[in-house]
Amino acid sequence: MNIENQLQQKIDTKTKPIGALGMLEKLAFKIGTIQSSLSPKLTAPTMIVFAGDHGIANHGVSAYPQEVTHQMVLNFLNGGAAINVFSKQHDIELKIVDAGVNFDFPSNDTLISAKIANGTQSFLEEKAMTAAQFQDSIEKGASIVKEIAQSGTNIIGFGEMGIGNTSSSAIIMSYLCNIPIEDCVGKGTGVEGDQLSNKINILKKTKDFHGTITSPEEVLTTFGGFEMVQMYGAMLEAQRQGMIILVDGFIASTVFLAAYKTNPSIQKNAIFCHLSDESGHLRLLNYLNAEPILKLNMRLGEGTGCALAYPLIKSAVAFLNEMASFESASVSEKSQTEAS
Repeated sequence: MNIENQLQQKIDTKTKPIGALGMLEKLAFKIGTIQSSLSPKLTAPTMIVFAGDHGIANHGVSAYPQEVTHQMVLNFLNGGAAINVFSKQHDIELKIVDAGVNFDFPSNDTLISAKIANGTQSFLEEKAMTAAQFQDSIEKGASIVKEIAQSGTNIIGFGEMGIGNTSSSAIIMSYLCNIPIEDCVGKGTGVEGDQLSNKINILKKTKDFHGTITSPEEVLTTFGGFEMVQMYGAMLEAQRQGMIILVDGFIASTVFLAAYKTNPSIQKNAIFCHLSDESGHLRLLNYLNAEPILKLNMRLGEGTGCALAYPLIKSAVAFLNEMASFESASVSEKSQTEAS
């Protein structure tokens, strides 16, 4: 009997009706499959928040100015953001990465410096980054995950911070899913009305300017942020390391989409933590045939959805490992005969 059948049998013979623990059963099955174990473990959970600035932010696509990126990174480093609170609450180690913020941070033990440049170029006028910067970003993201894996971590979450990155995500999704940009664009940091119309128009002009692009690598080079490409490299490395990959909201899911297009087997390692209130996210999750754990009307980013879903993931592993079976508890199973 293969590991999948053994896991399903173990889940089905717990002291409960079959399927009664709903999504927890699916999570237990997935985690057991990732680890190829009937008794999986979660060790040293870690959250990485990649931060970077975007040239497109200077075209009015965000409700906030670009300097909010570095201000929020300082907030992360001072422990004041939502992701700090939730990571601390659930004993998740938090790592902040400067992938390409337009700010020179003072030396800080909690900041991983992986800066490619002080933000990308505006993709309205040219490619966001060079091919060399793209490759450097992938390598830096992968290197960060390799080091984390060596410390014993087997479950890793991905978050981001970067004013303008919902615009990048929307256009990446539009290209890789081959759907109109209007179906991908949302409020982001809170743009509405004329500002939202302006955001859509800018992204339409961008697609007209760049024309047809098909490969995920070229799409990321043209429209991605350094934080997004580092996350892409990090996700692919996490899959190579056999880790459980926790995917946050719209931006992280868009990066995952690119990783999936590059290596479809990464889907086996991924848990989608929440449905973002960003309008394109549901369509993206449907495209990926992914079922999110939570729906809390959040659109904050930072990896907050991963941190909030983690206790439920722990519960899935706990029931698989600790809950009695019908046999061990001497409880009668459902009758195999139907009443006539």
